[in-house]
Amino acid sequence: MISKSDVEHVATLARLELSEEEKELYTKQLSAIMEYFEKLKELDTDDVPPTPHVLPLKNVLREDKPGEQMDSEKALSNAPDREGNYFRVPKIV
Repeated sequence: MISKSDVEHVATLARLELSEEEKELYTKQLSAIMEYFEKLKELDTDDVPPTPHVLPLKNVLREDKPGEQMDSEKALSNAPDREGNYFRVPKIV
């Protein structure tokens, strides 16, 4: 069972400010989810193969072919900041 202090702790880690009503609501909702997980643990899944997706899907990708190249002036026309033929971005350390 999830306690209100668990919800407050996770909210603090996520830097979320929750009202008392939200804390109560999320405590109830998360407790219900955890109870459902406990019910799922009761299922016998020994003969069930692992599946990455419930439907038999696969990626359909086109062949990667070079196309027309955009001219640098057009590519940089909406850039908020540029230096010569380059995008200028803030330094991140």
